[in-house]
Amino acid sequence: MGRLDGKVALITGAGSGMGRLASVVFAREGARIVVTDVVEAAGQETVAQVRATGGEAIFVRTDVAREADVAAAVRAGEGAFGRINVLYNNAGIFPAEDGAVTDIAEAVWDRVMNVNLKGIFLVCKHGIPALQRAGGGSVVNIASFVALVGCTIPQDAYTASKGGVIALTKSLAVQFGPKGIRANAICPGPIETPLLTSWLLSNPEAKQVRLNRIPMGRFGRPEDIVYLALYLASDESSWTNGAVVVADGGITSNYF
Repeated sequence: MGRLDGKVALITGAGSGMGRLASVVFAREGARIVVTDVVEAAGQETVAQVRATGGEAIFVRTDVAREADVAAAVRAGEGAFGRINVLYNNAGIFPAEDGAVTDIAEAVWDRVMNVNLKGIFLVCKHGIPALQRAGGGSVVNIASFVALVGCTIPQDAYTASKGGVIALTKSLAVQFGPKGIRANAICPGPIETPLLTSWLLSNPEAKQVRLNRIPMGRFGRPEDIVYLALYLASDESSWTNGAVVVADGGITSNYF
């Protein structure tokens, strides 16, 4: 018996990295998956991988910063599977142009906020009513460890957006907990995904600077986050609400 038997999960940014792995793992645990991503080919490949393992999934091309797209994804999920029980807000961007507030272009700031924070607002705006129609459910938001500590190599738009994710998660937990809907945030440390690898891990010096801060001696892997999200999506976490769970290999505990 799977840990998510009978559940339907809508996963954003599901075309690669943690989102793709979450789609496959959640399906393996019995969930039916609404795969959403802005890149159609990537999203369709995720659906193919889910189906190859015997799971059920549909793809809905979705720009999480566009309300019409998000509303359509929720409608499609309910139309295909009858309900939605889990919202996994995984979509996010981390542009190389991000930096200190004194240097960030306004357009970069706005783009990061639109995807990382507004996107979660829109998914929750349209998805939480679906969870209510299903009789309750779980919202899993991906924040970041950088929302909890300052950084001498700044990424201030990303940091601020993820701080907003934590604050929003707390508010959702209080508002909708009495209605049977839990909301929790995960704060990953650096994870080896295409998002990180494309610029940070290709620079040996930048890679080593960050690796030196991690007591576990390695970067995170997508499964380190996805299995935590699996717990939060499942009924095993029925009394976990408003939590901010840090999975960072010990970075935020490291003074030197």
